[in-house]
Amino acid sequence: MGQPKNAGILRTQTNWENLYFYQKTVVLYHLTYVFCKRFLPKYGDRTVDQMVQAARSGKQNIVEGFADGVTSTEMELRLINVARASIKELKEDYMDYLRSRGLCTWDKTHPRYDALLKFCRAHNKVEDYEPFFEKWTDEEMANCANTLCHMVDKMMATHLAKQESDFKENGGIRERMTAARLGRRQTQNEEIAALKAENARLKEELARLKRRISSFYA
Repeated sequence: MGQPKNAGILRTQTNWENLYFYQKTVVLYHLTYVFCKRFLPKYGDRTVDQMVQAARSGKQNIVEGFADGVTSTEMELRLINVARASIKELKEDYMDYLRSRGLCTWDKTHPRYDALLKFCRAHNKVEDYEPFFEKWTDEEMANCANTLCHMVDKMMATHLAKQESDFKENGGIRERMTAARLGRRQTQNEEIAALKAENARLKEELARLKRRISSFYA
């Protein structure tokens, strides 16, 4: 199904703050900032800057992607992909931290895996996690971050698939502009046709009146 005749050129602005995957990237940014502050050296370790920047990039590129998406689906897709890549990079940094320090990566066999998964699924706001930021060990924080990264990646993949499908079906702003022009042209043609029909009717009515008047003098 293509664009409706009266479709607008600009897409409706998405409120990204209501999206769960955006909310979880905000959590990831704050969690990562505290994690680096608590467990990584303050100076001389580039990992700190890399992790914080990756977490920030994941969050900021979602915002920029949806803002630009009003006029450009292509730009939205590109920036959401950048956000997704940043989250993957962040997850790898957390995995490296766990591996390099001999800490446990919680998988399905771990006794706390299910509870962590359930918690991360149910909670999307920073305030849900903040009480634990200064209590969790580095292993707990890193595994929570890994779980959130995995969830965000899956959510963004679903969103991208939906947007790509919509783009293939309806196109971007150029296609919407063309549809709007064609819709306006169709409306104008319909208006012209209606005026022509009305003009023909009036001419016929005028001729009928002239014939009637002539009959009075016959």
